[in-house]
Amino acid sequence: MSNAEQQLDSLSPEERKKLEELMEKDAKTERKLTGPWAWLVAALAAAMVAIYFYGAGVAALSTQYHLGVYVLITFVLVFLLYPAGSRTAHGGLSLISATLLSVLVSCFFIYDSPTAFYQQISMFRETWEYDGLATALSQDLGKLHYSLWLVLPFAAVLLPLDQWLSKRNHNSPTASDVILALMVAGTVIYWISQFEALNYRAGAENEVDMLVSIVGLLLSLEICRRVLGWSITLIGVGMICFALFGPYLPELFAHRGFRFERLATALFLTTNGVFGVMASVLATYVILFIFFGAFLQKSGAGKFFIDLPLALAGRSTGGPAKVAVISSALFGSVSGSAIANTVSSGAFTIPMMKRAGFKPHVAGAIEPAASIGGMFLPPIMGAGGFLMAELTGTPYSTIMILSIGPALLYFLAVYCMVHFEAKKHGLVGIQGEEIPHWKTVFKAGWYYALPLVIITVLLLSGRSAGNSAFWATLSCIAVSWVNKETRMGPREIWNAIQVGARNTLIVGATIGVIGVIVGTISLTGMGLKFSDLIISMAGDSLFLALVLVAIASLVLGMGVPVTAAYLIVAVLAVPALGEFGVAAIAAHMIVYWLSQDSNITPPVCVAAYAGAAIAGSDPWKTGWTSFKFAKMLYVMPLLFAYVPAMLLDGTLLEIITAFVSATLGTIAFGAFAMGYLRRRTRLHEWLLLGVGTLLLYWPTFISDFAGLAVIALVWWLQREGSTAPAVKVNHSNAS
Repeated sequence: MSNAEQQLDSLSPEERKKLEELMEKDAKTERKLTGPWAWLVAALAAAMVAIYFYGAGVAALSTQYHLGVYVLITFVLVFLLYPAGSRTAHGGLSLISATLLSVLVSCFFIYDSPTAFYQQISMFRETWEYDGLATALSQDLGKLHYSLWLVLPFAAVLLPLDQWLSKRNHNSPTASDVILALMVAGTVIYWISQFEALNYRAGAENEVDMLVSIVGLLLSLEICRRVLGWSITLIGVGMICFALFGPYLPELFAHRGFRFERLATALFLTTNGVFGVMASVLATYVILFIFFGAFLQKSGAGKFFIDLPLALAGRSTGGPAKVAVISSALFGSVSGSAIANTVSSGAFTIPMMKRAGFKPHVAGAIEPAASIGGMFLPPIMGAGGFLMAELTGTPYSTIMILSIGPALLYFLAVYCMVHFEAKKHGLVGIQGEEIPHWKTVFKAGWYYALPLVIITVLLLSGRSAGNSAFWATLSCIAVSWVNKETRMGPREIWNAIQVGARNTLIVGATIGVIGVIVGTISLTGMGLKFSDLIISMAGDSLFLALVLVAIASLVLGMGVPVTAAYLIVAVLAVPALGEFGVAAIAAHMIVYWLSQDSNITPPVCVAAYAGAAIAGSDPWKTGWTSFKFAKMLYVMPLLFAYVPAMLLDGTLLEIITAFVSATLGTIAFGAFAMGYLRRRTRLHEWLLLGVGTLLLYWPTFISDFAGLAVIALVWWLQREGSTAPAVKVNHSNAS
């Protein structure tokens, strides 16, 4: 993000503040640690990178270390780097820390062992349930009253101490932060050390297992709250309540229910919860690709990813907007976040679009609409692509191959819409000598694309994703040495390591809540019930089922990150789509594409709001405009469902026909969506464009010829239309 920060220096203080506030909604702000705390965090970050590079490039790690070390370092870093929040949150966590210290002392000093302590709690609770609180207090309280009283002195120390430390230096961890970091580290270390034993006694966990899992589960939720706020955390809490109170729910959602100990052990100690599919995908694939992205940016590739699109498209109609589309495709291979893509390339392209004559809300909308396409374009498709590979059992290289065509169609759609929008308003590109020829730019910096070529070739040749990322990351260092100005020495490599490790924390903080959600769905059988609900509501209509899945993705995306939304909706909705005859990989692609819509669809659309902050435009208007440019997000899932050849499922002729039809349909769709072909369309022309677009998308020769004939008719009807007068670009500040 350092490059983006440099580019954002051109924004006014008010615009920068607004953008920072929006980005904080996406993830809370880190502390800026100094002194020993900074050294400790840097050492942990470096250890994470070193361990997982070793595992990817030298020798594979065993399961408990592969998952456990990532969760351990991530959880500890979150407690050290992210503050608790408000004064009330500080006070609440001080009390929680005091309670945990009391539990720790009780386990080893008041009672003989953690087992004895937990047995006393269990006995007290059972007596309370069957005979009432009075009987439990009189018969089975035992030494528990010492544990309760012990909370008071700890709280009396921690409450004022945390408040004082927070006021004295808000960029340093409080005492409670350190205690919670040590506690969560203890629970993860216990899981690592007892991994094999836990597998043997699965379903018959002992008292220590239960105690550790309860503490670990609660702290996992707190980690998510610190980084991503209450919305997704409350969803996790709601799922826990759903599992606990199953017998009391309406018949449609009712289940037998689970005791809290059973739920906690299932969600924390097994590989179906916190250490489940999300942790596995992040540790196996995602963090290595995030490290690769950090090294690629540091190597100087970021500037090349702007300069090459500028040289290619800068002079064409609406050039700066087309630069935004192409650069977003390239930046999408570096960042797994739509908002990060928007800020990285938008800091340069959005002001340039405004100078070219685009209205501020249009300039602010084009960038995020293009940026979400980076989530679909190989070789790096964001965490969702790797999750898809894990959930379907399909090699990631196959997912890459299947994704190339649809991703290019998405960018073609945005590109065409931008072209017709510029034509509609008479906007020309950047003229004159300001932009070098693309061959000159490519010749000067072609080698910056080598790491992307290397990672693609390695993946397609059968290497594992982790091993491919390992070698591609090393190639970034080699590539940086071609240009004297970008050479990565020890300082630059260290900075890339730190940036890469910290960039993993936002997605890593979701491990706990996603584990809770997915694990609870599995335990309660909610996935099958949700599938039955979709099938019953949709009847025999696949289209209606797709609409229901799209609504579920949008609503869920308002509260959770898009990767989490994909995983949750995939677990719930893919079986339902399978009942309609949709292939598993197609169903996952449908859900994956639809899960991105909350980035650009109001009322949330954080990526669009970030674009609005850079453009200085109205966020709501920018959000709806971004939705207009990203309509292909809803077209491709329909093609996945109705045209299997879009995912290479069919004969060679069927696949070629499908992509030719989709390409022609996408170009026509751009004109239809913008209401412009040779000039602004009249109502009957717009309706004809819609009919032509539908015919072109349907992959048969007859429909294609009919569609082309309809589009040609509209072209002929507009033969005497007048185009808007060209708007000149102010070249004095176009760069």
